[in-house]
Amino acid sequence: MTTALASNIVTCPNCGRRNRVPTAAGGRPRCGNCHRSLPWIVHADDTNFAEIAEQATRYVLVDLWATWCGPCRMVSPALAQVATEMADDLKLVKVDIDRSPTLARRFEVQSVPTLLVLRDGQVLARQSGAAPAAVLRSWVQTAIQRSDRSPS
Repeated sequence: MTTALASNIVTCPNCGRRNRVPTAAGGRPRCGNCHRSLPWIVHADDTNFAEIAEQATRYVLVDLWATWCGPCRMVSPALAQVATEMADDLKLVKVDIDRSPTLARRFEVQSVPTLLVLRDGQVLARQSGAAPAAVLRSWVQTAIQRSDRSPS
């Protein structure tokens, strides 16, 4: 099966209906029942990162993490909360650096978690370490606002 056909099951935070959301696609995933935006949270690796994250038609929050990392496990729910709250604008892509050494080298990961905000495959913002959801949301919103103000 190709990545474009892969999908996740996401429960709508508004109505509770389960929806199939593709890992890579254009547009915005919406609930088939209430038509609200769904959080788009997917996993990527060295083989499918370009399709899932770099070719995304929206802003992408990349979480470069490791299974052995305590702060990574602590920040994961906060990232999911931000992805849910910003579902209209944001896709969360989680990358396990131990399974994706090429991406870890490419993004020069020195500590985990390392978070990136991407648009059209370009890094707009970078941050290392765990933070609460409110801080992460503010950081992402600032990166998006700066990008929207910059000349194309």
